[in-house]
Amino acid sequence: MIVEYTGRRTVVTPKLKQLAEEGLARIERVTNRCTSAHIILTEDKYRQQAEITVHCRNEDLVASSEATEMEQALREALATIEQQAIKSKERFTTVRSRPKPPAQELTA
Repeated sequence: MIVEYTGRRTVVTPKLKQLAEEGLARIERVTNRCTSAHIILTEDKYRQQAEITVHCRNEDLVASSEATEMEQALREALATIEQQAIKSKERFTTVRSRPKPPAQELTA
């Protein structure tokens, strides 16, 4: 998976990169079809924001979180993305495993 980091008014530290890579590895295990991710870390006066966009084949998973510490915001956003990935996979497998209804015969 290609991961792109953007730090707005903050520096993306190796610790944050490692935390993001571990979370994205969990997401990749769930979906197996994601190609790239974009992580935007923003620091304002007293709040830290993390936005994550993960591009998969059929859809984009997007989450944002805000906290007083950057690590906490990143963890919350990764947890949200993971929940979205699980729901997406369940929806995908349910649709594919559902049998087709029998064809109705035309009566004349």
